[in-house]
Amino acid sequence: MTKELIIVFVKNIKLGKVKTRLAKSIGNQGAFEVYSELVKITEKATENLSIDKRIYFSDAIIDTKWENHYKTVQEGVNLGERMKNAFIKGFKDGYEKIVLIGSDLPDINSNHIENGLQALNNNNVVFGPAIDGGYYLIGMTKIQDFIFDSKPWSESNLLEITLDELQQNSVSFNLLEPLNDIDTFEDLEASSFYKSNIELQQRIQQLNDKAY
Repeated sequence: MTKELIIVFVKNIKLGKVKTRLAKSIGNQGAFEVYSELVKITEKATENLSIDKRIYFSDAIIDTKWENHYKTVQEGVNLGERMKNAFIKGFKDGYEKIVLIGSDLPDINSNHIENGLQALNNNNVVFGPAIDGGYYLIGMTKIQDFIFDSKPWSESNLLEITLDELQQNSVSFNLLEPLNDIDTFEDLEASSFYKSNIELQQRIQQLNDKAY
């Protein structure tokens, strides 16, 4: 066991259940294809880190993903509660620095995760800001309950509100490099991930050709 822990939140890749905003433009199958690729990127970003990992699936454990790592299912009525429960268990089990990431980031790599853990050497909390006003990474040295309670999840002021509360509670924090996640077709088209993935572009095009 290491003193550091990486938690990865993954949605089970089910047709019609992932990237629903994106699906409005490219259909459920297209959104399924995109999210499948994003999960592969997340796997690659974490695979070579010699740090304990815990994979939290949204609905059911998938054995073929993150083989030989601790896997379980998220618990809670909303995202905040699910993340808080994962952190609480990690700290209860003896970890001293914990970083949690999602699985819909086309540009994430191991450096972002390592930078997050390093930031916790001198700060209580670290965030990786998302361009849309949320965050793609959160790390802590001990549980800060208020971060997860009564927050506007998926809203553009999420991180701003959270940082204000940290300052009010005199909790030190650091911010990493901002990254863009993929929520809409505009996000997808603008990403180097999509521009460089000719095979994915062709699959999306074929799916949309069939739809018309």
